[in-house]
Amino acid sequence: MPYALQSPYSYPYNNPACMRLAVKVVPKSSRNCVAGWMGDALKICVNAPPERGKANAAVEHMLATALGIAKERVRLVAGTASPRKLVEIDGLDETEVRSRLSAYLHSRSAR
Repeated sequence: MPYALQSPYSYPYNNPACMRLAVKVVPKSSRNCVAGWMGDALKICVNAPPERGKANAAVEHMLATALGIAKERVRLVAGTASPRKLVEIDGLDETEVRSRLSAYLHSRSAR
């Protein structure tokens, strides 16, 4: 059964217990942060340089922190050498991911 793309932020596929999220990464940034939505992708800035997977690991860690889940539940599945990446999140659907990200971004902007 084919899936219809419900949102530009998620990429449904055969595993309903996971969600895929488009991410735009800015490596070697002055600080680690989830900057917000940039078109169809979530923009994440990390201090780590884009070498030997350091920035990719930092992205997984930042996203797990923002969602309040274990970092093992966040995996980079495409774009390892590109600033545009596809991240898989286990155990959360699109609605829950967007809700948690909105709450995280709101709490960061209130500081």
